[in-house]
Amino acid sequence: MSVFDYQKDADGIVTITMDMPGPVNAMNQVYRDAMAEAIKRLESEKDLIGVIIASAKKTFFAGGDLRELLAVTRDTVAEFQQQIEITKNDLRRLEKLPVPVVAAINGAALGGGCEIALACNYRMAVNQPGVVVGMPEVTLGLLPGAGGVVRSVHMLGLEKALPLLLEGKKLRPRDALEKGLIDQVVDDQGALLPAARNWIKSSGAVAEQPWDRKGHRVPGGDAKSRSVAPLIAANSAMLQKKTRGLSPAHERVLAVAAESSFLDFDVALQNETRGLVYLANTPQARNIITTMFFQMNAINDGRSRPQTVEQTRVKKVGVLGAGMMGQGIAYSSAMAGIEVVLLDVSLDAAKKGKAYSEKLLDKAITRGRCSEERKAEVLGLIHPTDNYDDLDGSDFIAEAVFESVKLKGDVTAKAEPKLADGGVFGTNTSTLPITLLAEAADKPENFIGVHFFSPVDKMPLVEIIRGEKTSDETLARAFDYARQIGKTAIVVNDSLGFFTSRTIGTYLDEACRILREGADPVLIENLAKQIGMPAGPLTVLDEVSMELMRKVNETQKEMGVFGSKSDTSVSDEIGSMMINDHDRGGRHYGGGFFEYPTEGEKQIWPKLYELFHRPGVDMPYADIKDRILFRQVIEAVKCLQEGVLSSAADGNVGSILGIGAPVWTGGFIQFVNTYGVERFIARTRELEKRYGPRFAPPRLLMDKAEAGETLPAAAVA
Repeated sequence: MSVFDYQKDADGIVTITMDMPGPVNAMNQVYRDAMAEAIKRLESEKDLIGVIIASAKKTFFAGGDLRELLAVTRDTVAEFQQQIEITKNDLRRLEKLPVPVVAAINGAALGGGCEIALACNYRMAVNQPGVVVGMPEVTLGLLPGAGGVVRSVHMLGLEKALPLLLEGKKLRPRDALEKGLIDQVVDDQGALLPAARNWIKSSGAVAEQPWDRKGHRVPGGDAKSRSVAPLIAANSAMLQKKTRGLSPAHERVLAVAAESSFLDFDVALQNETRGLVYLANTPQARNIITTMFFQMNAINDGRSRPQTVEQTRVKKVGVLGAGMMGQGIAYSSAMAGIEVVLLDVSLDAAKKGKAYSEKLLDKAITRGRCSEERKAEVLGLIHPTDNYDDLDGSDFIAEAVFESVKLKGDVTAKAEPKLADGGVFGTNTSTLPITLLAEAADKPENFIGVHFFSPVDKMPLVEIIRGEKTSDETLARAFDYARQIGKTAIVVNDSLGFFTSRTIGTYLDEACRILREGADPVLIENLAKQIGMPAGPLTVLDEVSMELMRKVNETQKEMGVFGSKSDTSVSDEIGSMMINDHDRGGRHYGGGFFEYPTEGEKQIWPKLYELFHRPGVDMPYADIKDRILFRQVIEAVKCLQEGVLSSAADGNVGSILGIGAPVWTGGFIQFVNTYGVERFIARTRELEKRYGPRFAPPRLLMDKAEAGETLPAAAVA
């Protein structure tokens, strides 16, 4: 029996309902066999007046099977190319049927799903949650390879198609309709198939694609035309600025799209295939797919969560501290429908924290992403207070006060008794040991670290830290809460700086070392961005503030643990000097490495050149870039080696979402595998010899090299 249900009604309309094995429909060999069978049957039909492509799944079609793609090797690349061509040929046969074909989109139609829809004469979607349309392949280092680039260019023109292809946006039905990606929206699921049948029977139904009509021209002109050529040049410049030359996918998408506008349609399809085959074999695509698809999905599915504990949902959360972190936690929780008690030392301070949510909601309303009713609903869930009794019955308490062991201990003692039975107390800290902080709790087994990132409403990651006495139940409930508010949660074990703060600390320290050695500070910033870091290290130091870093370091020194995991003495030394000798604690303290003359503007602090710069210093650019990147990679590997990380997947996803690791690396641990373990060790030896023992390869890498193995690349180590 085919996985495509084939039904012909009395009017002569065939409805093909895709229902493949597994949770979603995907482009694999099962699909290719089913589609070939369906097309052959359609071509032999008599009295056929139209075709509807529908889905029995919650999604319309999920796209290509990425496992097939990762399995491609140099020896099988020809077979892979042939598979793409088979897929395309069947879609070409579908759109050349002598009757109109409608895509009835009932769920997500992304990637290959959108490409199937584009091969239909008419596309309609139901306007309900979960229905999105788009071609996000570029975000995985790929391009749409089943005709998506070619058809979108010929249907919409380059000006409208390029943003969809280069940004990979997922569009809701109304937005997709406005962009021209679909033709009709229906508001009710039950009306979708009747609407499709009505269109087939209507006088406006056509059975010929625009590009197959005589005299067809790409809307707006081709890439060689005088009006469009500047658009291609502008996009090329924009991509260079955005991707810094680190994303072959963006470059190839732009090239294939431009070429599609003036090549014969079927030749353009072949050219698109070559583009996908090329990208599928790039390390960037393999890294991104491995981490941002397979490992991300594994983490979000709870692979690092204790499997024996039933899932739970938080109904009431208490947030201690209405400052920058607390107000973000309150907003994210209320947006998820959770009752929030936002507590601070005064009611005015708590109300000020709530006002942050109102500001975000007002901004969303102006952008058409929120209604006044939704705003009232969210704000109604946030209750500002200065009374600890209001926390009674909280399922989860998120403490977000200043990084002080004493202060955190004081609020823990006051708030913990207010938890409901089995409730979880989560401390938001970036550096302080969870086991130490748990000493203030009556039930340390219910105490856990929940490290949010700022701004909480935008940052997708939560680093969950398990203390020595944290129970499986507490870990599972903290994980469930993070997922409930829409965050990706990595799980790490208690250690100084955990994973993210410890690793990013080496990024900042290495930059300070390079600065002290006389390199131009602007050069340091630019080379860091050239490797794909979202912001230069001196910018990060200013934003985080050296004043905050100094206080954290002072706390660690008082505890006798400063430098016990990694040597960040130089960033500490330079930060202290900047503050004590020059009163420059960072952006929010009057300036730091940069001056900020007006809002949104910055320029390097001129005195940096007097203090550090030595024009005669000749340090290879390649060394500077590798020092910045390898220092972080080495620290991440040490965290895996020491058991701080629960898995390689946590390290990869956490480094991208929490630290800003270049996406093309697939995360700091995955980077080693692509670079090559032995080659990585050789390069670290060079850096160690030139710049110091902090670049010595970790024991884990030496063991892997000796065994001829790579670091764990599966979903969970």
